[in-house]
Amino acid sequence: MGTEEWTADVLGEGYEQATLKLGPDPDGEGDVAAVAVRRKPRAEEQVRGVALYLHGFSDYFFQTQLADFFAAHGFAFYALDLRKCGRARRPGQTAHFASDLSQYDVELDRTLALIAADHPGLPVTLVAHSTGGLIAPLYLDRKRRAGVKTPVAGVVLNSPWFDLQGKPLLRGPGTWMLRGLGRIAPLRVFKLAPSIYGQTLHISGTGEWEFDLVLKPLEGFPVTAGWMNAVRRGHAQLHRGLDIGVPSLVLRSDKTVFDPGPGADPDRRDEVLDVHQIARWAGCLGNEVSVVPIPDARHDVFLSLPEVRERAYEVLDGWLEQHRAALLNQL
Repeated sequence: MGTEEWTADVLGEGYEQATLKLGPDPDGEGDVAAVAVRRKPRAEEQVRGVALYLHGFSDYFFQTQLADFFAAHGFAFYALDLRKCGRARRPGQTAHFASDLSQYDVELDRTLALIAADHPGLPVTLVAHSTGGLIAPLYLDRKRRAGVKTPVAGVVLNSPWFDLQGKPLLRGPGTWMLRGLGRIAPLRVFKLAPSIYGQTLHISGTGEWEFDLVLKPLEGFPVTAGWMNAVRRGHAQLHRGLDIGVPSLVLRSDKTVFDPGPGADPDRRDEVLDVHQIARWAGCLGNEVSVVPIPDARHDVFLSLPEVRERAYEVLDGWLEQHRAALLNQL
C-alpha cells in the first residue's frame, strides 16, 4: 500500500488510474486487482472534500459528467472499479464474480488510503450505484460495528439494489435454492430475460452515452449462482438493519416497468430494479436518510434524459448544500 503508480486512464486527458494488487482470489481465479481512477483537479478548482464513486453490476466508471459536477462543488473525484470488474478484470476471470460482498472491503480500504495520501484530512462522500449501493452501506456498517473510523461523512445512493426484484417466490424458496447452488455450483449461469437497458444508454442504440462495450456489454454479463447468493446474503443483512453512521441520499426513479407494453417509452423508467423495494428498505440504512424519487428517471438516474438528470442534479446539489458542514472542509 502506498506504492501504487498513477498512469493515464482510458478516459483520456484529465484522468489517471492506479492498479491495486490484492493478491490471490478467495474464489480461486488467480490473482485479483482493483483499479482506482481519479479526476485530476484543475488549477482553478478548490478542493475541500472528496467523492468516491462505486459502480454496479455489468458496469464500470465512465460517468465524467458526474465527476465534473462534484468538482464544481469543491470535491476531488475518485472512482473504483472493483475486482473482476471493468478495468480490473483479468483474462480467465468471471466478470463481477465474488462469493461474498465483504471481499470488496479490501479495495475500499486501499482506495480510501490512496485518497487520504492525496488529500489528508478531507471528508469523503461515498457515491454508489445499484449493486454498489448495496456494497457501500454494508461496508460502512461492518466498519462501524468493528469500531473502525473511516473518513466517509455522507453517502449518495443511486438506485441501490436493496432487494431481489420479481415475484415473491424468487425472494423465498428461490433464495434458499441459491444457498445450495452457491456452494456446489457457484459459477452456474442463470438464463434471464433480455433487457434493452444498455441499448437505451449507448450511442450505438438510442442513447447519448459512449462507453466500452467490452467492459459494459449492452446485454450485460451473465449472472452466476455464487454471486447472486452473495447479494442475497447482503440483502438479508440490510433488512435486519444497518447503522452506517452518516447521512444518506437515496435517489430512484418514480416507476418500474419490467415488461412494457407497445408504445411504452423505454427511456423514462427503471427496468432493472423495483423502485418500491428501494423505498421500502431505505430506512434500514440507519442515521438520517433522504429518499427522493426522480420522475421519469432511468435505472442510473444520472444517465437519464437531459431534463430528468437535471432534476437529479438539482436534488443532489440541495442535499450537498444541506450537509456542506460535514462533507466539505470550510475555508
